[in-house]
Amino acid sequence: MPNFIVQERDQRFLLFEVLNVQSLFSHPKFSEFSEDVASMVLDEAQKLATEVIYPTLNVGDKEGCRLENGQVYIPKAFHACYRAYCEGAWNSVDISKEVGGQGFPRILGAAAREWFSHNFAFLSYPDLTQGAAHLIDGFGSEEQKSKYLPGMVSGKWGGTMCLTEPQAGSDVGALTTKAVRQPDGTFRIKGTKVFISGGDQDLTENIIHPVLARIEGDPAGTKGISLFLVPKFLVNKDGTLGRRNDFEIGKIEEKLGIHGSSTCLINFGDNDECYAELLGNEREGMKIMFLMMNGARLGVGMQGVASASAAYLHALQYAKERLQGTSIERFKDPTAPRAPIIEHPDVRRMLIWMKSHAEAIRALLYFTYFCLDKWETAANEEEGESWRGLVEILTPVCKAFASEAGFQVADMAVQVYGGAGYTQDYPAEQFLRDARIAPIYEGTNGIQALDLVGRKLAMKSGAYFRGFLEHIGQSLGELEETPATGEIAKAVRKALGRIEESAFIFMQASAEGRLVVPLSYAHPFSRMLGTVVCAWLLTWEAAVAAKKLEEARSAGKALEVGEDKEAAFYQGKLLSARYFATNVLPQVEALFQGIQSQDLSAVEMHEESFA
Repeated sequence: MPNFIVQERDQRFLLFEVLNVQSLFSHPKFSEFSEDVASMVLDEAQKLATEVIYPTLNVGDKEGCRLENGQVYIPKAFHACYRAYCEGAWNSVDISKEVGGQGFPRILGAAAREWFSHNFAFLSYPDLTQGAAHLIDGFGSEEQKSKYLPGMVSGKWGGTMCLTEPQAGSDVGALTTKAVRQPDGTFRIKGTKVFISGGDQDLTENIIHPVLARIEGDPAGTKGISLFLVPKFLVNKDGTLGRRNDFEIGKIEEKLGIHGSSTCLINFGDNDECYAELLGNEREGMKIMFLMMNGARLGVGMQGVASASAAYLHALQYAKERLQGTSIERFKDPTAPRAPIIEHPDVRRMLIWMKSHAEAIRALLYFTYFCLDKWETAANEEEGESWRGLVEILTPVCKAFASEAGFQVADMAVQVYGGAGYTQDYPAEQFLRDARIAPIYEGTNGIQALDLVGRKLAMKSGAYFRGFLEHIGQSLGELEETPATGEIAKAVRKALGRIEESAFIFMQASAEGRLVVPLSYAHPFSRMLGTVVCAWLLTWEAAVAAKKLEEARSAGKALEVGEDKEAAFYQGKLLSARYFATNVLPQVEALFQGIQSQDLSAVEMHEESFA
C-alpha cells in the first residue's frame, strides 16, 4: 500500500544529510554498522509498517480491549503485528548486545520506531517492554538480568510501568502502595495503581511490572520510594513459570482514543501474597524510574512526530484529490472546471503549517536522540557532559512541544478534510483522538514545563543551560554567514535572546522569593524554547538544502522544481524554514512579553471569580 505514514525523504535527509549519523559508525561501539545497513533497517521498518501494522489501526480502534475472568484480551489483529515485530527483532534494535539486543545507535532505533508509532495502541506493548528491559539492564542484579531479560528482549514476556495511583496522580510522592519486607529478602506489595498502559494482555506468556512503592517505615515523599519488580507469574529457578502472582486487573479504562491499548487499574496484594523483588537500592525508586520515564517521554514525543506525519500525509493526499471550487485564476468563471482544494491559498496555508511543524518536531526528536548517542560515545567526560546537557534540557521539550504539535497537526488535518474529516469514513478523526493522550501521559506537559524551569535550568549550577545556549548560538553564527539562511538565522538569534532573558527573569524572581512567577510562566517558556529550537533546526536544514541545490547547479543540472523531485524537496525545505520563521517564530516575542510583565492575574483571581 502507499506510504501515508512517514515523510520518508525527510527522514533520510535528516539522518544522513543534516545530522550525518554515519559519523557514529566510526566509534567502536557502532563500527559494524554503516549507512547501507541503516537504510536497509529503515526499508524493512517501512515494509512492516505499511503492510502489517497500519492496516490494523482502525481495526484495533473498533475492537478495543476486553476483560474476562481476570484476563485482558487485546485486538486480535495485534497478535499478527506482534509476531512480525518480534520475528524482526524490532523490540531489541537499540538494546545492548550484552543482553541479547542488536546494539544499534539510539537514533536509528527511534527512526525505525517512527514507522510504527502512528499505531501507538499497538506499539505501547513492545515499547513499554523495551523500557522496562532497559531499567533491569541498568539497575538489576546479575540474577535479575538472567532471570527476566531473555524473555523480555525476545518478546516472549512483556513489561509495563506502574507509577500512578488514584489519589496521587502526578504527585508521585503521595503514593500509598507499600512494600513489606520478608525474611528471605523479597517483599510483598499491597496497593492500587491506575492508568497502567498494557497492564495486562494476551500477547505474552508473562508480564514484568516495575512498581513504585514505599517500604514500611520509610519516609514520606519521593525520597522514601523504592522500585520493585512484580511478575505476573513467578519465575522458577529453571526459568519456567510458577504460580500466578497476587494481583488483579480491576478494570480497563474506557478512553477517547488508543482503544487497542489496555489501560488498566491493578489491585496488588489483596491476599497479602503479591511477590516482589527490589530493583536497585532502597529509596532510589524515583532516580531509577526516571531512566525509564525519560525514555518514555522521548517515546511520547515520537508519538507526536508520527501523529503529525501521518495526519499531514493523509491530508495532503486528500487535498490533491478533492475537487471543490475553481482555481484562483478563474474564480469568476462559472464554467471553469472544479479544482483540487490544494490549489486554494487557505488550504495551502494549512498544509505548509502542518508540513513545517511535522518536519520541525521530527528534527527536534532526532537531534535529541543523536545527542544521546554522542553522549554515550564521547571521547572524554567533558565532551560527554556537554552532550548530556543538551539531552537534559531538550527531553521535557521533546515530550511537551512535540506532543502538542502532533495533536495540533492532527486537528488541522480534520480541517483540511472538512466535514469528511469529522466522520469515520477517513482516518483523520482517529489520528486526532489517538494523539490527544500524548500531552497528558508520562507526565503532563505542565509537569514537563515545571521540570524544565524548576530543575533543568539550574542543573550543574546552570552549566547545562549555558551550554545549550552556546551550542545553538554557535550554529546560528554559521547559518548567519550562509546567504540562503542569513536573515532567518538572525531572527532565530533574536528569539534565542528572549529565552535567555526569560530565564534571567525567573532567576531574579526566585531570588526575591517570588517563585510564583516562574511557576506561572513555565508552560509559555517551554513553548518558547520548543519554538526557537525548531526554528533553528529548520534553518539548519534549509542551509543544507541550499548547499545541495547549489552543488547540483554547479554540476550543470537543470533543476526544474515541477519535474525534479529532489529539487522540489530541497525548495520545500527552504520555504518551510522561511514560513516557520515568518509566521510561527514571532509567537516567541508575544510569549516573552507576558513573562516580562510578570502579570499574575491567573493566581490572583479568587476561585469564585472563575465561575
